[in-house]
Amino acid sequence: MPVEKIQYMDADTLLTSPLQRPFFVVEGLIPQGLNTLCGSPKIGKSWLMLWLALQVARGEPLWEFATHRCDVLYLCLEDTYARIQSRLQQLTEEAPETLRFSVLCQRLGSGLQEQLEDFLRDYPQTRLVIIDTLQKVRDGTVNKGSMYASDYGDMASLKAIADRHNLCMILVHHLRKLTDSADPFNEVSGSTALMGAADATYLLKKSNRAEEEAILLATGRDIEYQQLILRFENYRWTLVERKDSATIQKDDVPPFLFRLVEFVKAQGGYEGSATTLLKQMGETEVTPNAVTRYIVRHWERVLVPENICYSTRRTASERILRLTLTHDSNDANDSNPVIEKEPSQPS
Repeated sequence: MPVEKIQYMDADTLLTSPLQRPFFVVEGLIPQGLNTLCGSPKIGKSWLMLWLALQVARGEPLWEFATHRCDVLYLCLEDTYARIQSRLQQLTEEAPETLRFSVLCQRLGSGLQEQLEDFLRDYPQTRLVIIDTLQKVRDGTVNKGSMYASDYGDMASLKAIADRHNLCMILVHHLRKLTDSADPFNEVSGSTALMGAADATYLLKKSNRAEEEAILLATGRDIEYQQLILRFENYRWTLVERKDSATIQKDDVPPFLFRLVEFVKAQGGYEGSATTLLKQMGETEVTPNAVTRYIVRHWERVLVPENICYSTRRTASERILRLTLTHDSNDANDSNPVIEKEPSQPS
């Protein structure tokens, strides 16, 4: 049997051809493709998905984000129609016919793909499909002993449907019990394939279950990383604050560096040890070793925009920091950071 040739596009054609931009169910937040919403059990994921489904089916904004009005299929596989009805009654007095629910379906590899294809043929205006939860449509077996291969295979099957019909599919999934302060996305239950195969991943987290507020972390191929602070009230999640990637990066900068910028501007520059710098600034909560660490990590975000050039050199007894003001940010950018060596002394 002959092997099909690789389909390709040359770089010039790709650069100059008008291509369709990704479809967004919720502008700037939820794109087409295969997406996952992960959170601990009973944290409120289903309330969030029901509110999303309602807003999209009605074409009404989700918080500050515009929605693309379309038909919606919500597979509520851990609920009953009576429970869904009760929740709908808490959220609205009128529900659109374009929002459709099902509490039963087949599993992956046992008819689910065919059921979804049939439904999409019957209702071609459907652009949002929510599966709540992913675990309810998996067969539970591990592919050839590899959890990664099994996870990736299941995700690939669902992504193929989402891509073929240019729709957004959201899989509701759980977090593992172990937390990871360095990277919360490592808390997604299962192998790394579940996040790697997804076009976007959302984490709904609380510091503890009694908290009224939660944080929704969002990352993906077609969206910028962002954090949304949400509060659950009147049976729906309301937006308290949104932080985009630029704001998150700024929040990550130690406040000491902003005080350092003001000090350097007021003094017209600085040259000396980190210990002396801290004494002149009146800083008592920052150590000398932390000064250089903070500068090296954040100089592009803090010093360069303020036209401050940074260099350092070591003497026989200490390290000398040099912070100078320039008139051109390009000069600051080109010369940061510089490490000079003190010339060796003759013996």
